[in-house]
Amino acid sequence: MNVGFYGGSFNPPHVAHVLAVSYVLATQPLDKVLVVPCFGHPLGKTLAPFEHRRALCEAAFAHLRGVEVSSIEQDLGKTSLTVETLRRLRASNPDWNLRLIVGSDILEEQDRWFGWDEIVRLAPLLVLGRLGRPHPGAPPAVLPEVSSSDVRARLAAGEDVSQLLPRGVRAYIAEHGLYGAPR
Repeated sequence: MNVGFYGGSFNPPHVAHVLAVSYVLATQPLDKVLVVPCFGHPLGKTLAPFEHRRALCEAAFAHLRGVEVSSIEQDLGKTSLTVETLRRLRASNPDWNLRLIVGSDILEEQDRWFGWDEIVRLAPLLVLGRLGRPHPGAPPAVLPEVSSSDVRARLAAGEDVSQLLPRGVRAYIAEHGLYGAPR
């Protein structure tokens, strides 16, 4: 089985995340994409509680067939390291051919990832170009320039984010008063 691994903070998941998964499902020979919110950020970033971010991912990707939101990093119960998650997935699913889905910005940050060489061996990269983040080794941009940090700032300022967040994500954020958004 060919499985795309798409991990991240998803704090919150935005339209570029959804577009990335849609794109790889449409263009790559993948049977499914596993969306994996991190449990604890390895660089110590402050995150909304895992349960909310997982629910936000469910809302963001609900309309896409072939997508499964996973709690594997919560099950591991510590700061998330992609290499450890991939090891666990490989051990429990030896029939999976894993591919790591990343935006071109990750190519600039690979030296900050623990076990990068093993990560690439366990799950060869599927790199998606991202506007505003060109990299010599990346394909042309297919993803808009959207960031979760910008979305959080806009939410906290009471600005319109309707073009940046899927409807279900906006509804969940409003219902739970996340990121300083009004209820």
